[in-house]
Amino acid sequence: MYTLRKRSKLSYAFLSISAIVLVLLSSITHLKKSPKTTDIPRIHLHKHIQVARTTCHGTLYPELCVSTLSSFPDLASKSLPQIISANVNHTMYEVKGSFTNCTRLRKKLIKTLVLFQRRSLDDCLELFDDTIAKLKTTLSDLFPDKLSVSKHYHEGQTLLSAAMTNQYTCLDELVYSKAGVGDEIKNSLSNISQHLSNSLVMLKKIPAPGVKTSKSSEVFPGYGSMKNGFPSWVSKKDRKLLQSSVNETKYDLVVAEDGTGNFTTIGEAVAAAPNSSTTRFVIYIKAGAYFENVEVVRKKINLMFIGDGIGNTVVKASRNVVDGWTTFQSATVAVVGDGFIAKGITIENSAGPSKHQAVALRSGSDLSAFYQCSFVGYQDTLYVYSLRQFYRDCDIYGTVDFIFGNAAVVLQNCNLYARKPDEKQKNIFTAQGRVDPNQNTGISILNCKVTAAADLIPEKSSFKTYLGRPWKEYSRTVFLKSYLDDLIDPAGWLEWDGTFALSTLYYGEYMNGGPGSNTSARVTWPGYRVINSSAEASQFTVGEFIQGNEWLNSTGIPYCVSLC
Repeated sequence: MYTLRKRSKLSYAFLSISAIVLVLLSSITHLKKSPKTTDIPRIHLHKHIQVARTTCHGTLYPELCVSTLSSFPDLASKSLPQIISANVNHTMYEVKGSFTNCTRLRKKLIKTLVLFQRRSLDDCLELFDDTIAKLKTTLSDLFPDKLSVSKHYHEGQTLLSAAMTNQYTCLDELVYSKAGVGDEIKNSLSNISQHLSNSLVMLKKIPAPGVKTSKSSEVFPGYGSMKNGFPSWVSKKDRKLLQSSVNETKYDLVVAEDGTGNFTTIGEAVAAAPNSSTTRFVIYIKAGAYFENVEVVRKKINLMFIGDGIGNTVVKASRNVVDGWTTFQSATVAVVGDGFIAKGITIENSAGPSKHQAVALRSGSDLSAFYQCSFVGYQDTLYVYSLRQFYRDCDIYGTVDFIFGNAAVVLQNCNLYARKPDEKQKNIFTAQGRVDPNQNTGISILNCKVTAAADLIPEKSSFKTYLGRPWKEYSRTVFLKSYLDDLIDPAGWLEWDGTFALSTLYYGEYMNGGPGSNTSARVTWPGYRVINSSAEASQFTVGEFIQGNEWLNSTGIPYCVSLC
């Protein structure tokens, strides 16, 4: 059987399980305590609880919501943004408690844990730290001034969705790094996710600027509109940078393997780049092969990589889960700093199909854009981890689940190539990971070419190939006006595990062409649909899905604002 992404695939023996359960569970008891509802005068108690119930209406976890909100003093006098802020602040204390206790756990068990287990805990610590940063930003966005809370509506959705993704990633790392872990750990981590889910529902009750209140307009909020071929969040200056030739571009640093630049490695150049830059900082990476793992950390914002073109500037490494790396850590290039842009670069993980999960690029960079780049690997090539991302004129190669993650991402005018997998494996183009129906995430593939790579073409009949499968319960993926070649199985989509997620997922196809686009024999799952309405399909465009007009204009990447 071919390897599943997350379920029943690694059976590392995990030592000191009881210690892990006790330490992680203790995180809740070490939190700063909130006032009790019993501290509220009885005359106001009924009104206090009624406000909590009203505010929590529509949440997926109402009991947790009501009990949490009821512990806040003066609830009836608080505005909705103030209540959300109090809930987010409460959640942040729980995350801080988990961070502290995970640190203590790692130190206590360092000599008994195998390498993969230590790396899993390291991932959780990094994700807890990132979550705290995102929740702090959310709190500041809720009260920038008295009149502009709604202006930050989409950003709040994006940040809370990403924070929730962090918790589930940590959970996956802990559960699948060892055998037989009980529900205690799962419950301690999911408690934070439930708070975040409740905050997302409450946030939806704040009217968003320019957004209709109907459910149909909320499919992919936060991404933005398109302008001149790019999401609007790409600025005019960045758009000019991307559209200029290499010789016309002014660089801040140059990387050259032959020693003719400022540095011979990309990592050195990234380290030398300023922290928290308010302007675009450009690193030119000359043609050559760079054998290194590159990380753009959170404080390295507004960074741009420019190479000499696909196949000319190549960043290559081979970390993989078989050799003890987590999927999260296996990336050849990992980007967290917001506003990252790349042009004219190939990023490759050369581990091979037998090494299972081996990521080429992992992006958790908000408002990031990739133009004329190539991502090469086998299983899990492109990890669109979280936040808002845009890919234009890119090539993506892989086998199993090779475009996966839980970002709000649009791939436009890209080429998606299925490669020859290991024997008995199947090719699956996507595995989207939305864990909650209130997250504004999904994968939108628009005006792309979906076909076989050169090594698969002579053996297409030997391997089944599918558009996607549901990694998580609310998986959401659409193929719009794309060319689907004849390698696509008539069913189109593949189950993950029996009936899991088949009624909660959202998979759609709209006006695709090519021999693999015939939908007459497609799956009949409740969550799958052939989209016949342009209004419904338009919800997944750069304009409506990722609010691209607010950020892509600055990158210089051409984009189509609507259905191309």
